[in-house]
Amino acid sequence: MSEELRKGLEGVLVAESELSSIDGDAGKLVYRGYDISDLARETSYEEVLHLLWHGELPTQSQLTTFSESLTEEMQVNDAVIDTLAAMADADETPMAALRTGVSMLSIDEPESDSDPRDRLASLRKGRRITAKIPTLLGAYDRLRRGEEPLAPRDELSYAGNFLYMLTGEEPHEVAEETMDMALILHADHGLNASTFTAMVIGSTFADVYSAITGGIGALSGPLHGGANQDVIEALLNLDESDMDALEWVTAQTEAGERVPGWGHRVYNVKDPRARILQEKLEDLSAADGEGKWLDYTTTIEQYLTEEKGLPDKGIAPNVDFYSGAVYYKLGIPIDMYTPIFAMARSGGWLGHVLEYQEDNRLIRPRARYIGPEDRPVPPLDER
Repeated sequence: MSEELRKGLEGVLVAESELSSIDGDAGKLVYRGYDISDLARETSYEEVLHLLWHGELPTQSQLTTFSESLTEEMQVNDAVIDTLAAMADADETPMAALRTGVSMLSIDEPESDSDPRDRLASLRKGRRITAKIPTLLGAYDRLRRGEEPLAPRDELSYAGNFLYMLTGEEPHEVAEETMDMALILHADHGLNASTFTAMVIGSTFADVYSAITGGIGALSGPLHGGANQDVIEALLNLDESDMDALEWVTAQTEAGERVPGWGHRVYNVKDPRARILQEKLEDLSAADGEGKWLDYTTTIEQYLTEEKGLPDKGIAPNVDFYSGAVYYKLGIPIDMYTPIFAMARSGGWLGHVLEYQEDNRLIRPRARYIGPEDRPVPPLDER
């Protein structure tokens, strides 16, 4: 057994997966053989969930049945809503509310007594969790604003229902399409920290409520899920300053400050998801005639690329550089950005847990002991 220490499991191969593949040098992301650009432009989030969970894109009849099952399961128990209201009164963060809300969803789980090794039962449970996350998030945001939660609508898509339950208005076509695309782009991304956390929990055959709650907990850390919030906060600082985008990014770099949304643990070139969201930011700007956020991001990217040559050093825009501005254009509260990430990624978490459990082995790594040796225990009155 190798004794090489690899902090953060850097480069350590721990599993095989058919769900997603990342080529960091080519800037390529694939779900089950399909390029992310094609999926984002040609399919819906519901279709991608079906792909991740069942291995294939659905036929029209399969998609209709699958989408209807998600919508039918979006309703949330009143006891969960009451807990969210109490958390809103306590001014908890949306990620804390989501973590608690998902854990509570099991109180009316119809298959609560099923064997955790029953893959189909676990898949149905995971589908119910994924279906209810938009309702949890929409309800929490409305409750903390003193408004009543809204019920999902049968005629709206998963993305459309989220925007409706959040804002109280049926989203326009470009907004719904953009939200749907953002969910697709975030649905899976290999063995990132939250996916691995969910897999570790799943390897014990704990139920999927535990696994997905664990994934949410891992995603809540600022080193994993909060970068898109950092990006929009930086852009808001720029917007409130007396500088234009070029002056601001020049001042940032000359002061040795990093620009949020640049650099990635895996990608050495521009994140393919960033390219797609940049296009959607262009569409949103054209739709409402307000283009300053697009101007800010493109000016910053041009400067860091052409003047600083960061992509030549393996530092390029990641998905968060454009997702922050996109969500802001959609009118989504800033502290909801990471919960949206969790909403999208719940599909990937479930897929990886179920895949790993097919040939399960309890995940149990080792740590090298470096503490003292052979210490005698002194009597209590001599310590």
